[in-house]
Amino acid sequence: MTNETLAYRTVKELSQLIANKEISPVELMDFTIKQIESRNDETNAFVYLGLDEARESALLAEQKVMNGEDLGLLHGIPTAIKDLFDFKPGWPSTFGGIPALKDNIADFYCMYAERVEQAGAIIVGKTNSPIMGFRGACDNPLFGPTKNPFDLSKNSGGSSGGSAAAVADGLIPIAEGTDGGGSIRIPASWSGVFGYQPSYGRVPLVMRPNAFGGLNPFLYEGTLTRTVEDAAIGMTTLSGYHPSDPMSLQDSVDYLSALNRPMKGWKIAYSPDFDVYPVDPKVKSVVGKAVQVFKEAGAHVEEVTFGINRDQKELSDLWSRMIMAASVGAFEGFKQQGLDLLKDFRHDLPGEFIYWLEHAYEMKTTDHIRDQIIRTEIYDAMENVFQDYDLIITPTLACLPVENATDGETKGPTQINGIDVDPLIGWCMTYFTNFTGHPAASIPAGLADNQYPVGMQIIGRKQADIDVFTASSTFEKLQPWQDIYQLCRDRQTVK
Repeated sequence: MTNETLAYRTVKELSQLIANKEISPVELMDFTIKQIESRNDETNAFVYLGLDEARESALLAEQKVMNGEDLGLLHGIPTAIKDLFDFKPGWPSTFGGIPALKDNIADFYCMYAERVEQAGAIIVGKTNSPIMGFRGACDNPLFGPTKNPFDLSKNSGGSSGGSAAAVADGLIPIAEGTDGGGSIRIPASWSGVFGYQPSYGRVPLVMRPNAFGGLNPFLYEGTLTRTVEDAAIGMTTLSGYHPSDPMSLQDSVDYLSALNRPMKGWKIAYSPDFDVYPVDPKVKSVVGKAVQVFKEAGAHVEEVTFGINRDQKELSDLWSRMIMAASVGAFEGFKQQGLDLLKDFRHDLPGEFIYWLEHAYEMKTTDHIRDQIIRTEIYDAMENVFQDYDLIITPTLACLPVENATDGETKGPTQINGIDVDPLIGWCMTYFTNFTGHPAASIPAGLADNQYPVGMQIIGRKQADIDVFTASSTFEKLQPWQDIYQLCRDRQTVK
């Protein structure tokens, strides 16, 4: 089997090849390592590689196949975890490229690493992320930017940008993404892959010493893949009750069965701008055409408004205040370990991050109450639409990929259509579901300028993950996107 044949195989296809002994986990791992060594220098998707461990795990996986043992859903499949709040014992954890943490070693598992290894997957390394995940671009002073596989001068999107780029560039078929404001869906949009953010509680989030640290806003763990079916396999592996997460859901979802459900008669609410976002006309054009595809499946598509009266800048500031709760918790934890990053390593941190972190330390109870009231307005606006519609569809992002900076400080645009936006998050039409808890996906809707991927965001009712998967699978069948990866293949011939 040639390298070209393996490069963009799906999780499903690779699993079948392994189970049928047409390829061994060792052969697949050798190919994966070759891909990474050949292509990663261009994209900077991986920032740490555990290849010796991966080879050992591949040998053990091969023995299980040869012994006829039961194989997990991801047996022998190469994958990656993100370098943020994502851990594997003995591996470094820099929390998004903080120079002072370059030698920080984790001694425990995050949920993704634990569950995919239990399902037989092999984690080959960690992928790039911005410092504390606090921006929608993927860049930091320690590792630099992750470059977009479709155009290396552009950014992959963040904060799970390294994971999205690795999947789009054919290095691995599935990778971890975490999402506090769109960090799965943002890079999925710019890097042309399928990113899934589940309902809150669907994938356990085990946080200590604060078990409730993922509530303000909602933090999620999900997948980045090239197909909807692969995401369904990944979510089947990740989902399920865990007693250490007080918000963990006890019911189960049959993600794979969702892939073939009909959509006839479904009502889809389409918004090109969520009432408040300035959106690049090229993005509007691609998504506006893509949403009409659902009519072929018998669904009704109607443009709606949400009645949101607050300015988008006020809402992005709200997100910036709320997301800092997780950073305050992490920084207090570092202090207990004798490391005061804000005091002694202030020069390692971006100015905007310092501003919002210090603001978070100064906030009063009344400030938090005010923020939760504004958050409630967004929740009510979403739920009011869901009284009459099965899905909400919007663009994932308001702009196309931005140029990479050279100083570790790549950001989004400061203006769109002449309107000021926050360059960190204000162009990301994703963080509303981090306020509300609804499931959401970013699906490749098409290319702008015949080169740049544009994501379409599909949002489901509370805990209706199965509906998002049904809609995503339906769209994939009617408008498959896998041919766009030829642009990535053609960028460089594997050595």
